[in-house]
Amino acid sequence: MESLFILIPISIVLAAVIIYFFWWSGKNGQFDDLEGPAHRILMDDDNTFTAETPPQTKDRDALS
Repeated sequence: MESLFILIPISIVLAAVIIYFFWWSGKNGQFDDLEGPAHRILMDDDNTFTAETPPQTKDRDALS
């Protein structure tokens, strides 16, 4: 029974801290755009690839 006098206030304080951080993250825009960053990763077309030339047959045979 005596442990409840310690555990109940600790759990109330912990719940208040969790609620505060959830409220803070909502006010600072953490949940504004949940899909945007995921789509930006998929649509990232910064790299342009060029067709590679196949290796020369003479060079390949010379290495063997």
